[in-house]
Amino acid sequence: MHEELRGALGGLLDGLPAKQASAAVERLIANYRGRTPTDAPVLRDRADVAAYAAYRMPATFEAVRAALVEFGARVPGWVPGSHLDIGGGTGAAAWAAADVWPGLRTTVWDWAEPALALGRELAEGRLETRWQRQVIGAGLVVPEDTGLVTVSYVLGELTARDREAVVAAAATARTAVLIEPGTPDGYARIRAAREQLVAAGMRVVAPCPHSAECPITPGEDWCHFSARVNRSSLHRQVKGGSLPYEDEKYAYVAATRVAAEPAAARIVRKPQLRKGQVLLDVCTAEGLGRRTVTKRQGAVYRAARDASWGGTVPGEE
Repeated sequence: MHEELRGALGGLLDGLPAKQASAAVERLIANYRGRTPTDAPVLRDRADVAAYAAYRMPATFEAVRAALVEFGARVPGWVPGSHLDIGGGTGAAAWAAADVWPGLRTTVWDWAEPALALGRELAEGRLETRWQRQVIGAGLVVPEDTGLVTVSYVLGELTARDREAVVAAAATARTAVLIEPGTPDGYARIRAAREQLVAAGMRVVAPCPHSAECPITPGEDWCHFSARVNRSSLHRQVKGGSLPYEDEKYAYVAATRVAAEPAAARIVRKPQLRKGQVLLDVCTAEGLGRRTVTKRQGAVYRAARDASWGGTVPGEE
């Protein structure tokens, strides 16, 4: 779906001067995340939505896709059946879910009609998606037997009360995957959501190897990961960058009620390559620690050299 999405986004800013697009992006980024009540959409019209989609959809797609891939690896053979994306805007999570589970039917809820309209336009003929205007907050009820709920880059926009209501609603599905920016604040929201999902009877299966309390001391560190985003010419245009890629930092939690097996250990920092050694900082059921894989371990060492931040430890899958 990477290329499908890129193609869909390609004509978004046709007719919109580059300076106007860049100005819209700067304004939206300054105000959109975490500063706007849900009854006053920042995405006011098509120009706003088009600029924002060109700026954010590729990165959101990659972060959500990465989280879903890691979750999917813990439930091999399981297919959600139905997918609800809460606060999904222009549908980046719908594209990501369709990449992981081709043909998956998604319903997108959002309170900004211009975002829904553009999302519908981008997905036409490409995704099995239903678009519905919905206030995101207290009173939200997830349809019975929903297989998968995603909530991506939304919690920071909500009041504490609405945030708890959205997580409580997501916890009624068979599986809930929540993604936030990979910042200390984003991690704090994910950590609180994780605790709420566990209290609701769900089992955490990614990225955590357990459902016990997070071993990170709040304020000292935070758990986050990175997804590589290949920039199109449109993406570089609205971002004003020259590199062909960027790295999107994100935090996430995936919890479920279906049969699943968490990883024994999750790599929580970029692996460090040393002469004849690979150093892996990991989270396990026993807490945070470090694995040292040496050249003498043969195939495990070779696999460890290719291990990635956010992945599992070779030999301990």
